[in-house]
Amino acid sequence: MVLGIQIPLKKFYRYNLVPHLNYDANGQEIPAQVTFSGLPMEPIYTLSMDVPPSWLVRPREALYDLDNIQLGNLPPEDQSQGIQALSTLDYLVVEGHARELNTVNPPRGVQLQLIDVKDGSAVDDTQVVANLGYLQFKARPGMFRLEIREGRGREIYELESVGTEGWNSPSVAEIGDGLVVMNFDGLTLYPRLARKPGKERLDVLDGLEAAPGEGLGNIVETLMSKVTLFFTPKDEKTQAVQKQGDGQADINIFTVASGLLYEQCQVIENFLSPSFLEFIPHMAEEYGFQYELVTYKWPSWLRLQKEKQRIIWAYKILFLDVLFPMDLKKVIFVDADQIVRADLQELVDLDLHGAPYGYTPMGDDNYGMEGFRFWKTGYWRDFLDGRSYHISALYVVDLVRFRQMAAGDLLRGSYQMLSQDPNSLANLGQDLPNNLQAQVPIEQYSLHEDWLWCETWCSKDRLHRAKTIDLCQNPLTKEPKLSRARQIPEWEEYDNEIARFARRLAADGKIHASVATADSNVLAGSSGQPPSQTNSGDSLADEP
Repeated sequence: MVLGIQIPLKKFYRYNLVPHLNYDANGQEIPAQVTFSGLPMEPIYTLSMDVPPSWLVRPREALYDLDNIQLGNLPPEDQSQGIQALSTLDYLVVEGHARELNTVNPPRGVQLQLIDVKDGSAVDDTQVVANLGYLQFKARPGMFRLEIREGRGREIYELESVGTEGWNSPSVAEIGDGLVVMNFDGLTLYPRLARKPGKERLDVLDGLEAAPGEGLGNIVETLMSKVTLFFTPKDEKTQAVQKQGDGQADINIFTVASGLLYEQCQVIENFLSPSFLEFIPHMAEEYGFQYELVTYKWPSWLRLQKEKQRIIWAYKILFLDVLFPMDLKKVIFVDADQIVRADLQELVDLDLHGAPYGYTPMGDDNYGMEGFRFWKTGYWRDFLDGRSYHISALYVVDLVRFRQMAAGDLLRGSYQMLSQDPNSLANLGQDLPNNLQAQVPIEQYSLHEDWLWCETWCSKDRLHRAKTIDLCQNPLTKEPKLSRARQIPEWEEYDNEIARFARRLAADGKIHASVATADSNVLAGSSGQPPSQTNSGDSLADEP
């Protein structure tokens, strides 16, 4: 270390701040940009943006995987011209801290919505969490109204003040319930909620009913079940939304991943690169599913992870109560590199017997891996005390029950405490729910072992029964995931079909002929090894 600088350098930083618009001689706007030149060719780079906290930004155009930039492997013409990436500011963050009028306690569990004054439509909705009474919306510049969503919260509370001018803002009776998003700083609100007469002792969360075991919505109304895929961003800055149709889908799937390697492993469950965002509308039309890309800006009061992989893991568990639309009752998480053999409608219909979520216990019958079962030694052995350690590659969440238990608040509180130690929560999205079993029961209802099989921990004798196959890391062989994926017959079939479809779209001029059409051998590299993951290379960061 020299004057606080790590040697060798692991990050290259460029700064760009444009105080006003600039135009060329023809009157065309000159876009703001940053350029990295003279970079070493050998490292693997990750390009990221460091933006103001109120911005939700995503990459819109890029021909290469921005998580695995290998300058030395580029074609000669691209080595001379360089890699270009275009990012877009999609939304601004409207956040706040709500409190009760007389007690100053946070009205946890109250659901709020932002209404567009032009057409009366709900722009976004959210739930007030116990942590500082925090709430968050995403919006574009415009005029809105803040209101309590219909339901238990509206039965108990009324909005006393929107809080546009701080804790002592004028009341709704004085200035109304309107607010304006008019600059790039976003907006911070301090709403005051007053209890209605006779409701002083009621708890919003006590009146919620768990999702029934028979599933969601009108399942038999259509010949082909609707499927909604909820995709989360690869970091806290990415956001995009695309909705198709009305009502709630019968099967709601949620996933989180990063980079083209994961997109190739199970393409319909990763959406993060610009090429995939271009690709997925065509795929949705071809295969008849709906999708929505969702995000939740990492709150400033919650300890932020530094490595992108750990941020990804955090999104699997920390924001389940606020990440999805408030009317969604049940969601299924599926890892992006997982092979699904079964009808996931089975998980939708599954009665969780009052549990907030259902996970599968880690496999225990591949006896050759006994020495690698970390949950049977040290801290985990003592903590579990005979209970099962569950794997997080697949799980189903009863969001109504999850919110009713304030499970999100409990998980975030436990995370804030445990993350003080950088050596804790080695696998954040998996260790955290296992560590909180006493408060948020994970073993109250465990999924059957057939729901998740992985070669590392499970016996090959029951592979034929597997409903999903997870490509988890094997510490003994260290075999690349793509090599193991090719051993699963249907994976090759899925991979080839998607590759053919992408090539057809490119030939028709509907998408760019870029990495969207690359096969798995290209992504794996000529040596057969997969690209290095995002936390193993150098970083390129730029500020706007």
